[in-house]
Amino acid sequence: MTCSYDNLMPRKRSGAGASRNDGTDQDKMLSGLQAAVMRILWKRGSATVAEVQADLERERPLAHNTVATVLTRLAKDGIVTAEKSGRSYLYSPVLQPQQARQSMIGALVRRLYGGRPAALASHLVRDSELDAEDLDELEALIRERRNALGKKNR
Repeated sequence: MTCSYDNLMPRKRSGAGASRNDGTDQDKMLSGLQAAVMRILWKRGSATVAEVQADLERERPLAHNTVATVLTRLAKDGIVTAEKSGRSYLYSPVLQPQQARQSMIGALVRRLYGGRPAALASHLVRDSELDAEDLDELEALIRERRNALGKKNR
């Protein structure tokens, strides 16, 4: 089974619960379990259901069938590939960690902050326990971004 990035595109709903892949709705969000499985695949590069299950055992004991179902759904959504290897499948990530973060943060900003990234940043600055080093890092990032924007507008 070969999978592509197409299924990672936002989905538009049409009709009763139907979805199509045409890039006009929300980004794919990973559940907590899917994210845990993806972290294992990113670390290993590829793994079988049994290997993922063994690695997950430390966090949460799950049945083989549960892990297999998660991986099958991730493959169906194009987030991982599944290749036959002997009697089992070898799963490999298609979605990379930075892509997952970008997609999930984008969805979070749209859903909770009305599409305003500044609202998320404001929340983090006001309601998080940031130390001076964190604030220095944020200020440096803001300066870097302002400089980049200034160069584009020249």
